[in-house]
Amino acid sequence: MKQETSLEQGPDDQGLENPNRRKLLIGSAGAMAAVSLLGFTPLAKADEPKTLPDYAAWKERNALIVHSTNTMETQRGAIGNGVITASDRLFVRNNLPAPPASVTENPDAWELHIEGVRNPRTLTVRELKNMGVTTVASVLQCSGNGRAFFPHGASGTQWSVGAAGCVMWTGVPLKDVVEALGGPVEGARYITSTGGESLPEGLDPKTIMVERSVPTRAMESALLAWEMNDEPLPHTHGGPLRMVVPGYYGVNNVKYVKNIAFTREQTDAKIQASGYRIRDVGVKGAPDQPSMWEMNVKSWITAPLGSGRSGRNMIYGVAFGGTTALEKVEVSVDGGKTWKQARFLGPDLGPYAWRPFVLSADLPAGQHQIASRATDVLGNSQPEGRTENERGYGHNGWSDHGVTVTLS
Repeated sequence: MKQETSLEQGPDDQGLENPNRRKLLIGSAGAMAAVSLLGFTPLAKADEPKTLPDYAAWKERNALIVHSTNTMETQRGAIGNGVITASDRLFVRNNLPAPPASVTENPDAWELHIEGVRNPRTLTVRELKNMGVTTVASVLQCSGNGRAFFPHGASGTQWSVGAAGCVMWTGVPLKDVVEALGGPVEGARYITSTGGESLPEGLDPKTIMVERSVPTRAMESALLAWEMNDEPLPHTHGGPLRMVVPGYYGVNNVKYVKNIAFTREQTDAKIQASGYRIRDVGVKGAPDQPSMWEMNVKSWITAPLGSGRSGRNMIYGVAFGGTTALEKVEVSVDGGKTWKQARFLGPDLGPYAWRPFVLSADLPAGQHQIASRATDVLGNSQPEGRTENERGYGHNGWSDHGVTVTLS
């Protein structure tokens, strides 16, 4: 199978390339590990809390694996077959404790400062709502989704497949707001968004703040969202206002956004300068390494899981292409020896949404290794293995994401 590698440029990236160009390692045969963890799905820890923290108490507890107060993963079997992920099943990942829930009591009063434009201004959500509106379906996925499959024990939450979901975001296109403010200043190459979390005193803000820079090409699809799945954006997921960059990893979708700046350079905040960078195992993060920006093509099986009955089986899963639409999804029931093309389910909600898929297969009694492999319209296909990296980022290898099912 053809493997392709595409590296993002470093901090001098002008952001002028084809927006569909991959900025992550999609998969290199020379960099892939031969070890396959096919069917490995981490189980909930025995000491996992039975209740959810207050700020996420409205979630469906039985659908989640609680890794910590700030990290909750959707169970593989709870992802379902729908295009849109139910809000109460959507995973939770916060880099910092959320601000007080009171910030959503009067969401229209929340203020956003925009600079690096010809007419800098502070706008309330109420004012933003009068500047335009759109709704976009987009996959929200943590950079470390799939980290649990890395054998070197990458630090961070041990996500399997559930640090992802497909969400309907409603808000104003960032492009409309920027145009109303006279456009970006000359020389701006990045959009830098800052979250509104409260920072502990006595620490250098740059070491802990959530502040992310993405190339200005992202402005074509970015929006400032105040609704999620047709309801006011909940405090748990960044309400009252969130920067949403469709097709980009979740860390770039800054919650509680308070400031947006058009800048010539990327922010020097730690989360950007050395965090969320693709680097070899054992290497420290640095600004010249690829940043976790556009997502790569990916899919995984959601059913059947564990065991079942022989005979006709409906094999389900989800697939997406990041910033690029999908061409097809193939399914193997023999560990990748042979493949059959699956059928997409439900409506196509655009290039940033995921596509549920299904394949009908007659399976005899015994053990079956079931995997899926997605291909986008540019011909990028999931590799078999993973690209080893220090933090376990960007994993889209089909083998690790497969399942082993025993039928009787």
